[in-house]
Amino acid sequence: MTNASEFDYRIVKDGRILISWRGKQVVTLAGKKADKFRNQIDGLDDNGAQLLMARMTGNFKRGNERPR
Repeated sequence: MTNASEFDYRIVKDGRILISWRGKQVVTLAGKKADKFRNQIDGLDDNGAQLLMARMTGNFKRGNERPR
Protein backbone atom coordinates (compact mmCIF):
# COMPACT_ATOMS: atom_id res chain seq x y z
CA MET A 1 0.00 0.00 0.00
CA THR A 2 1.27 3.48 -0.74
CA ASN A 3 1.76 6.16 1.90
CA ALA A 4 -0.55 9.15 1.76
CA SER A 5 2.27 11.48 0.71
CA GLU A 6 4.06 9.26 -1.82
CA PHE A 7 2.46 10.68 -4.98
CA ASP A 8 1.38 14.20 -5.86
CA TYR A 9 0.23 15.90 -9.06
CA ARG A 10 -0.18 19.36 -10.51
CA ILE A 11 -1.93 20.66 -13.57
CA VAL A 12 0.02 23.26 -15.56
CA LYS A 13 -1.38 26.04 -17.78
CA ASP A 14 -1.19 24.08 -21.03
CA GLY A 15 -3.24 21.20 -19.57
CA ARG A 16 -0.39 18.79 -18.92
CA ILE A 17 -0.36 16.89 -15.63
CA LEU A 18 2.90 16.40 -13.76
CA ILE A 19 2.94 13.44 -11.38
CA SER A 20 5.63 13.37 -8.69
CA TRP A 21 6.80 10.60 -6.39
CA ARG A 22 8.47 11.68 -3.13
CA GLY A 23 9.01 15.15 -4.59
CA LYS A 24 10.58 14.04 -7.89
CA GLN A 25 8.66 14.38 -11.14
CA VAL A 26 8.31 10.94 -12.69
CA VAL A 27 5.57 11.25 -15.34
CA THR A 28 4.06 13.93 -17.54
CA LEU A 29 0.59 13.27 -18.93
CA ALA A 30 -0.72 15.21 -21.91
CA GLY A 31 -3.62 15.02 -24.34
CA LYS A 32 -6.04 12.12 -23.98
CA LYS A 33 -4.11 10.56 -21.08
CA ALA A 34 -4.32 13.83 -19.13
CA ASP A 35 -8.05 14.10 -19.84
CA LYS A 36 -8.59 10.50 -18.73
CA PHE A 37 -6.63 11.13 -15.53
CA ARG A 38 -8.64 14.27 -14.71
CA ASN A 39 -11.92 12.40 -15.22
CA GLN A 40 -10.81 9.45 -13.09
CA ILE A 41 -9.36 11.42 -10.16
CA ASP A 42 -12.49 13.53 -9.64
CA GLY A 43 -14.36 12.23 -6.62
CA LEU A 44 -11.64 9.88 -5.37
CA ASP A 45 -10.52 9.95 -1.77
CA ASP A 46 -6.82 10.32 -0.92
CA ASN A 47 -6.12 6.59 -0.96
CA GLY A 48 -7.90 6.12 -4.29
CA ALA A 49 -6.00 9.06 -5.79
CA GLN A 50 -2.70 7.55 -4.62
CA LEU A 51 -3.55 4.23 -6.25
CA LEU A 52 -4.56 5.94 -9.50
CA MET A 53 -1.32 7.93 -9.63
CA ALA A 54 0.70 4.78 -8.91
CA ARG A 55 -1.08 3.03 -11.78
CA MET A 56 -0.54 5.96 -14.16
CA THR A 57 3.19 6.13 -13.43
CA GLY A 58 3.70 2.50 -14.37
CA ASN A 59 7.16 1.04 -13.84
CA PHE A 60 9.32 4.13 -13.51
CA LYS A 61 11.75 2.56 -11.04
CA ARG A 62 14.55 0.59 -12.65
CA GLY A 63 16.60 -0.55 -9.66
CA ASN A 64 19.15 2.25 -9.70
CA GLU A 65 17.51 4.35 -6.99
CA ARG A 66 19.29 4.76 -3.70
CA PRO A 67 17.41 3.55 -0.64
CA ARG A 68 16.29 6.25 1.78
